[in-house]
Amino acid sequence: MWRPWSKSTVQIHDTSSPTSPFSFSSFKDIQNLCAEEPPQPAATAKKASAIFHRVRVANSLLRAWSTRPKDEPAPTTQLEPSSISLPGGEKRIVVYFTSLRVVRRTFEDCKAVRSILRGFRVTLDERDLAMDHAFITELQQILGQRKLTLPRVFIGGRYIGGAEEVKQLHEAGELKKFVEGLPVQEPGACDACGGYRFLLCDVCNGSHKLYSEKGGFKSCTSCNENGLIRCSSCSCAPI
Repeated sequence: MWRPWSKSTVQIHDTSSPTSPFSFSSFKDIQNLCAEEPPQPAATAKKASAIFHRVRVANSLLRAWSTRPKDEPAPTTQLEPSSISLPGGEKRIVVYFTSLRVVRRTFEDCKAVRSILRGFRVTLDERDLAMDHAFITELQQILGQRKLTLPRVFIGGRYIGGAEEVKQLHEAGELKKFVEGLPVQEPGACDACGGYRFLLCDVCNGSHKLYSEKGGFKSCTSCNENGLIRCSSCSCAPI
């Protein structure tokens, strides 16, 4: 059976009475107490003055740039005169490089420089040190250095430099001035070597070995260590 409804005897005190020192009639009062105080007028004025200062600085910079003379000469990259020259390379570009991927940085530099030089469509003599060890000795004699970094570029017989020098001259538009006057490269690959710049040795048939009954096997002196000879149609005469 349900208990009969009766009036509760618990008395509820009125918290909103003006005589009570604390009044929390709802959670809105707690939110009001926790709310941050509004910013002081002095801080607002200081922030506004900082904004106006930045605006004035920006306007002064814009006026300075707008009044700068427009006919200032652009900085140019000038190549220092070099006494190093390549005999037999007066009418072509000669680049010493490597096709090996042992050092990635060197391989990427050689690839980028060859791509730049091929874009001029002039006679280009590419000398791969990985194909012929004699190129290393040849370059050491020209530069007078034992330790070499690749690539190395000669234009019209004049020493230009490595990858950084070629890239800087090309970006500044100065490299084409060195190329002007060189013979234009004929379209298509070389008829003799097919563009490989090397031919198999006719003496040893590319084996780099010769046999005789008296002395047995001996190294062929007509080719390099790979059994190849330079194509006379594509390369300058050896130094």
